[in-house]
Amino acid sequence: MRCAKFPCLLAGALALLAAITAAHAQPFPTKTLRMIVPATPGGSSDLVGRLIAEHLQKRLGQAMVTENRPGAGQAVGTAFVAKSEPDGHTLLIATVTYATNAALSTKLPYDPINDLTGVALVGTGPMLLTVHPSLLVRNVKELIALARTRAGTLDYASSGAGSIPHLAMELFAGMTKTSVMHVPYKSITPAVTAIVAGEVQILIVSTPSGGPMIKANRLRALAVTTPKRAAFLPELPTVAESGVPGYDVSTWWGILAPAKTPAAIVTRLNDEIRKIIATDEAKAVFTANGAEAVLDMSAQNFTAMLANEIGVWRKIVKERGIKME
Repeated sequence: MRCAKFPCLLAGALALLAAITAAHAQPFPTKTLRMIVPATPGGSSDLVGRLIAEHLQKRLGQAMVTENRPGAGQAVGTAFVAKSEPDGHTLLIATVTYATNAALSTKLPYDPINDLTGVALVGTGPMLLTVHPSLLVRNVKELIALARTRAGTLDYASSGAGSIPHLAMELFAGMTKTSVMHVPYKSITPAVTAIVAGEVQILIVSTPSGGPMIKANRLRALAVTTPKRAAFLPELPTVAESGVPGYDVSTWWGILAPAKTPAAIVTRLNDEIRKIIATDEAKAVFTANGAEAVLDMSAQNFTAMLANEIGVWRKIVKERGIKME
């Protein structure tokens, strides 16, 4: 009789446990959601963040607002999300700057590894290695040869010390054993203006920022920085295949949440966001920014990618002796 009753008792206990769990489970979302953009309005992160927020609002059936919180190289907005309640209602649209900031600064108001977690990588894209048309090089190998011949006399522009154009060029210089001089500008716009005017000879730049000048033949593109050729620039070789094997620099956009956000909520958000970026509207936004949507990365893999990328940039910063200027 005791054995016969045991299955019933077990079933009853499991049913009671399920009822208690259901009673304590919190539905999601329960209040207005926020998408924090750690940059000024109008840039690519703002456009991508607003697009995702607009569609998440529809898919989740809850209001969602987009807030721009720029400052301190995106650290202000990022810190705000890191310190927010880990309930999935406050999200961050992050870019590759998240990783470069983590590599350069030991005094961030948040821990880039432990205070935030990846939700979804939504898009990636290449940058372009460009030169002024007066520079007598037509490919990467010729640029390397010239830089070695004229060691320390070629200048390259960036959008500021510690920016991705800066670190990408330092990685190039380190891997090719060349010496080039860094000329930082306050943003990418004056950097593009400077190379077009011939004030500097080299610039690694995003497609939206450099594309119009390349089409106008005022800049010459030598290669893309990603391991594979870009679908929208199939004729342009990669830096890696042009004599620098292993070179790999990508721009990216992703959604982060405070650490300790429940896994079920992160998974739900990842699923909804992947459906959003699979739409033609989202793909068009990425194409306009010289990028492609990422449709198949889990939140766990994105978090691992972030940690790896931060580690890679930290190593480069140390090896090249890079400091905020």
